[in-house]
Amino acid sequence: MLDLFISPAYAQAAAQQPNALMQFLPLILLVVLFYFMLIRPQMKRNREHRDMLGKLVKGDEIVTSGGIAGKIADIGEAYLSVEVADNVLIKIQKASVASVLPKGTLKTL
Repeated sequence: MLDLFISPAYAQAAAQQPNALMQFLPLILLVVLFYFMLIRPQMKRNREHRDMLGKLVKGDEIVTSGGIAGKIADIGEAYLSVEVADNVLIKIQKASVASVLPKGTLKTL
């Protein structure tokens, strides 16, 4: 009588283990995507900025990352003296130079 309500339990086939490569494939794709979308362009920008800083010479007109525009009066190892007005010199870090302006741009500002 008890057998009518309880069905016999049969052993099922064991599930196959998924391929390890297929489990890590989404993670690998994310790493590759981050490299090409974030890391590589940032490295390129850093290299271009470092090259720009290496090519600075006295008399170049620059803009700092803080927005100060001026002409380079003196170049040191880590600092620049920038003339922002007649006989007004300020010292800034070399790394804070955002861009080099074309010659004569300061006269038009």
